[in-house]
Amino acid sequence: MRIDDYVSELHSALRGPHGPKHDLVVEARDSLVDTADALEGDGLTRAEAERLAVEEFGRVREIAPGYQAELTATAGRRMALLLLVSLPATVLMWSLVWRFYPDDVTSWTELPAWYGVVSRLLDLLQLAVGVYGGLALLALGRGSRWIARPHLVTRSLGLAVWVMLPVTSVLGLLMSQDNSVSAGLGTFPAVLLVSLLTYACAGVQLYCATRCIRLSRTA
Repeated sequence: MRIDDYVSELHSALRGPHGPKHDLVVEARDSLVDTADALEGDGLTRAEAERLAVEEFGRVREIAPGYQAELTATAGRRMALLLLVSLPATVLMWSLVWRFYPDDVTSWTELPAWYGVVSRLLDLLQLAVGVYGGLALLALGRGSRWIARPHLVTRSLGLAVWVMLPVTSVLGLLMSQDNSVSAGLGTFPAVLLVSLLTYACAGVQLYCATRCIRLSRTA
């Protein structure tokens, strides 16, 4: 097999984030080319040098699992960083909104007793997943040498998001049913902006979580 054919097969065998995947494949190709150049300098023809370089590098099915594991860990680190940043930021944004809205203080006194409990539970759930993202980031980074199956950490991040988003959606919907606060909420500009940012973050989180689960199965 020539180098270009080998690299094409390796590229097709791997799944993961485009940038890191491209870098790994380019790195493999550069290594093969360097080996083939050295062999050609020893007197072999280019075709023979490339075939021998490929043979020494290893079959795709032998080296692909190692490359795939790295791509899966990379996806996990990206997911973990996203959770660590976006979830506390979401809680902070909504906390600032509620500090200024509603401007009528008496509206808060009319809230049912469960409203504060649900609101606190919503914040704590998001913060907990954000903290778990930070721990997972450490585990997939500096702690990777002590983790036997890092792909399970990546999978757990994806599953955490798939559990968190439906629960937070239900809690948010439950809070919005109280008309004493939600009646004029849609006309408050900051609420619209924060809502759009929250939905955007949730969409990105869901996409990355789905990819993490899929890649962890491949790994």
